[in-house]
Amino acid sequence: MRTPTIRDVAARAGVSKSLVSLVLRGADGVRPEKRQAVLAAVEELGYRPNAAARSLSERRTRTVGVLLNDLRNPWFVDLLDGLNSRLYDNGLRMLLADGHLNRRLGEDLAHTFTELRVDGLIAVGTLQDPGVLRAAAGRVPTVVAGAREPVLPAVDVVAGDDEEGARLATEHLIGLGHRHIAHIAGPGAVGELRRRSFEATMRAHGLADTARVERGDLTEEGGYRATVRLLNGPRRPTAVFAVNDVTCVGALSAAEASGLAVPRDLSLVGYDNTYLSQLRHLWLTTVDNASHEVGRRAAQHLLARIADPDRPAHVDLTAPTLEVRGTTAPPGGTREA
Repeated sequence: MRTPTIRDVAARAGVSKSLVSLVLRGADGVRPEKRQAVLAAVEELGYRPNAAARSLSERRTRTVGVLLNDLRNPWFVDLLDGLNSRLYDNGLRMLLADGHLNRRLGEDLAHTFTELRVDGLIAVGTLQDPGVLRAAAGRVPTVVAGAREPVLPAVDVVAGDDEEGARLATEHLIGLGHRHIAHIAGPGAVGELRRRSFEATMRAHGLADTARVERGDLTEEGGYRATVRLLNGPRRPTAVFAVNDVTCVGALSAAEASGLAVPRDLSLVGYDNTYLSQLRHLWLTTVDNASHEVGRRAAQHLLARIADPDRPAHVDLTAPTLEVRGTTAPPGGTREA
């Protein structure tokens, strides 16, 4: 059976091809009865617009390239949901690329997106090499989501308020009575902001001398190894604030392997409020950095930048909240009701 064309729709509706195009683009100025006739013809014939032909005529592909720093990170799930729903409502589709795979293959996926003539580019998370965005940002509207670098002209940044989130986590542990608190830090500007906020909060409470920092790499294995080092140190902490939930899962495994009960012997706080933290056998206390809202706002900033590529760059921070669950309690005590 022959695939219906725009000419068939026009003939069935009794209108011109140009008017059919106007209706399919959602343009204003079409009389209601004509619009209804075209839509009825589209439905009756089962017509589907040719995306390639439409892209050529409009000089747009109606696609957005999304470059993730590592597809395995569960934090991206809610962010991508918020991002995709906003883009979809505006007739745009996402093309995903994994920065982790990019590094393994030595391929510049940001450049690949520009070759595909995407309408916009969103970089999600801390990229191993922020420089990959510089050339792309000069050719296509670009937004950074969930990270704080790179800082480039005409590139918007949408992220959680990492300093506030780290303060909430640290003050929660201090409020429970903990004094020997450690932080497993992460790489990049986001990791640096969380580390500095942890140290500043401990200092503000007169606890600078009992604060410890161990380096991690945002992975479960990195969290495990960092926690082992902390537990084997000269003064074992009674609480650990991890840079993200995945790291916190590694810390939980290290505590259990060392024969410590969480939270009786060791309190743990994660960051991101991923689905991992909500699993009943983990039930992590964690910071919710509004990832769905970060995705939604990133899409909105990209839409605005596509409409006006020369608009000034913005930094848009969402407000974090603390989700208290089952991995924090007073030192040597039980969870508070």
